[in-house]
Amino acid sequence: MMPLFAIICRDEAGKLQTRLDTREKHLAHLKSAEILRMAGPLIEEGEMRGSLLIVEAEDIATAEAWAATDPYKAAGLFRSVEVIEWKKVIG
Repeated sequence: MMPLFAIICRDEAGKLQTRLDTREKHLAHLKSAEILRMAGPLIEEGEMRGSLLIVEAEDIATAEAWAATDPYKAAGLFRSVEVIEWKKVIG
């Protein structure tokens, strides 16, 4: 089993419409990814304001390269993207 990586994306303030406009492309990108294990939006004050993705990849460089292809990133949605190795313990 290859290592898991958490990709933590935080949206730019006031960019909810960008998220909504790009959502279908983003979801298609996720559905086509063989390395993706889990994904979902981060919620603040009842509004989507980021993303948490868990991927299984050979190394952090592979996870970072895949994260860079997200349509949300291309649309300028993200204020920050952090990729960190993650270990599943429960679930």
